Amino acid sequence: MAKNPDPLEPVEPELRALDARALRGLAHPLRMSLLATLRRDGPATASQLAERLGESSGATSYHLRQLAAHGFVEDAPEHGKGRERWWRAAHEGTRFDETLVDGADEATRTAADVFLRQIAATHAQEVDTWLSTSHTWPTEWRTGSDFSDFTLRLTAAQTDELVHQLHDVINRYRDLPAEEGTETVRFHTHALPRRTGEAPGGAGSRPSTRSDGTPHAR
Repeated sequence: MAKNPDPLEPVEPELRALDARALRGLAHPLRMSLLATLRRDGPATASQLAERLGESSGATSYHLRQLAAHGFVEDAPEHGKGRERWWRAAHEGTRFDETLVDGADEATRTAADVFLRQIAATHAQEVDTWLSTSHTWPTEWRTGSDFSDFTLRLTAAQTDELVHQLHDVINRYRDLPAEEGTETVRFHTHALPRRTGEAPGGAGSRPSTRSDGTPHAR
């Protein structure tokens, strides 16, 4: 994808839109972690991924083949040496639309639940890692981090519009030229309707989701 010459112009990532079959093929915690690692860190072998994720190379090899069968990863032969098989992500992100489960069978609904809960677990893990290690980062990164939440009164259409606008802002900073002090930064966006009086953690609607990390995005 072409680099972004103008930070004011959003750059849309190349996304894989999920259908029911692809969702069922992806909805596994290790597969989602493998895909996210390849997207963030670049091509790797099954053994390298196993070491990074604390898994056996047999497990990573199997799940990489399953991801390949569903079109999420592909061979990266330009990195190969001898008999080593290198893998790369086939897309920059994944697009999931909640309407996919409307009228779907139980297997698809279960896969959607696994997919979304894994995204939520990943976000929680990333936040916990930051809280545990933030003291090791320079002051400018600690003050540049953000934990904010807001309560707004919106319609579903207004919420959808706001989420799209937030994603456009983030995409304006995608693929900027690297400069001194550049680090990988993770942004999480959550837009969750809440019924009046509903206790935190109660059941509610789920928004459309896109994942370009350990799974999420739109």
